[in-house]
Amino acid sequence: MTLNSYYSIAYLAVFLPVVIAAYTAVPKKVRWAVLLAASGFFFWCISGKLLIWLIVSVISIHYAGIWLSLLKEERGRCLAEAPKGEKRAIRQRFQKKMLAVASGMALFNIGLLTALKYTPFFAGNINSLLSGLGIEKTLPVPALAVPIGISFYTLQAVSYVMDVYREKIPAERNLFRLALYMSFFPQLMEGPICRYAQTAHVLWAGERIRFANLVSGAQRIIFGMMKKLVIADRLNPFIKNVFSDYMSYDGGVTALAAVLYTCQLYMDFSGTMDIVIGTGEIFGVRLPENFRQPFFSRTISEFWQRWHITLGTWFKDYVFFPLSMTKPMKNMTARARKRIGSHYGPLIAGAVSLGAVWLLNGLWHGAGWHYIFFGLYHFTWILAGSLIQPVSEKLCRRLHIRRTGCAWQAMQIVRTAVLVCVGELFFRAEGLRAGLKMFWNMVCNFRLDALADGTLFQMGFDRKDALIVGAALIFIFVNSVLKERRVCPRQWLAARSLAVRWALCYGLILFVVIFGAYGVGYVPLDPIYANF
Repeated sequence: MTLNSYYSIAYLAVFLPVVIAAYTAVPKKVRWAVLLAASGFFFWCISGKLLIWLIVSVISIHYAGIWLSLLKEERGRCLAEAPKGEKRAIRQRFQKKMLAVASGMALFNIGLLTALKYTPFFAGNINSLLSGLGIEKTLPVPALAVPIGISFYTLQAVSYVMDVYREKIPAERNLFRLALYMSFFPQLMEGPICRYAQTAHVLWAGERIRFANLVSGAQRIIFGMMKKLVIADRLNPFIKNVFSDYMSYDGGVTALAAVLYTCQLYMDFSGTMDIVIGTGEIFGVRLPENFRQPFFSRTISEFWQRWHITLGTWFKDYVFFPLSMTKPMKNMTARARKRIGSHYGPLIAGAVSLGAVWLLNGLWHGAGWHYIFFGLYHFTWILAGSLIQPVSEKLCRRLHIRRTGCAWQAMQIVRTAVLVCVGELFFRAEGLRAGLKMFWNMVCNFRLDALADGTLFQMGFDRKDALIVGAALIFIFVNSVLKERRVCPRQWLAARSLAVRWALCYGLILFVVIFGAYGVGYVPLDPIYANF
């Protein structure tokens, strides 16, 4: 047994029960130590000696926070002793020092991420450019080992330093408390990206495990396993075949692969979040939700407010708003507002900030041009939606189209889903050229022959798989509709009789056990977002 994912037998049947037992057995004041030791062991199992990079990040932000705290104390003493006329200058002087410390430490951590994850990408592209210019000299392209989850914990490190600088939180003096915040094992591989104020103190408190939390957490873990094992892993053979040999299939098969990959990605990532958040629930730690029924979105902008929520809010708080509030951007907005109005004026500066966010978003997901294209693709649609909004509203009024009507909203939902699936086609493709060829094939060579003659079910996904996946998707769709109508399925279940609750829970467990994709010949799908 290998402890390499949240779905492994080693994690669910050995590691997690042992951690729960040890956490329960020790006194309250040292329960945090159990979680920290478990987190360190878990990271060692999945990344080995690369644990050193996590330790470097923890130590760097710990001392940066203390440095910022000392500067604030010194500022307070100087302000108390200075005459009134000098206080503004003192504040500005210390503000510059603190900004330098916070920015420097944020850049240090982002630099580590960039060096480990993107050096081969940048070196390879520079070599291609030099070759195109006829220059024979090339840069070495190193093969660097990247720690699992580095993209996630790096953003947490940056948010901690910036929140201390902004005086939203006090600097943490205890290195081990900060280490636990950075490395809490359920969220280590795929997030969610937490802020220090959200989880640190709860993790350290060591509250006892309550039976209600244990049951609730276990329910969510099983639900996540169904998404991953029954849906995402069953879809994988078909998706892998099409994307790895896309020239052998017509546009209809390519379009279906894009749709199924979008479904697979959602089930894999949201299923992991169910297991992560369920594990947190067991220990009384409320981790932030990362998804909110994204496929009910009516625009691309709304979709990204519902999908990977913690990443979106991180970019909004630490990239979009800081960039938008710079003096050049404010001046640009003021001038544009006077010339082209209150709607289009702010869009100019907003587009610059939004473009930066989506360029970084694409790069964050991976070192490849197709990831950059993926980010700019969504930026284009979000910007286009803002640009045509006044025209769309005016046109709907003239044509007497009720924008709040079911038909209009259904059309918007379908349109958004199609655009999302096209974006995910490029996201999954093995390079930008492959993505462009697949898109061209989907548009210009669209046929339904594979559906009509049955060859579709000879690509690693047969009729039995389709029935099982379909049944699971119906169950998840009903669950999502209830949530969209502000009905919590687990609260509804908790209000039912004991017999009904246990029957439904055991039914879900049996469904996963019987129909999950595993056994002889099964190649498990690695957690997709763990690689980002």
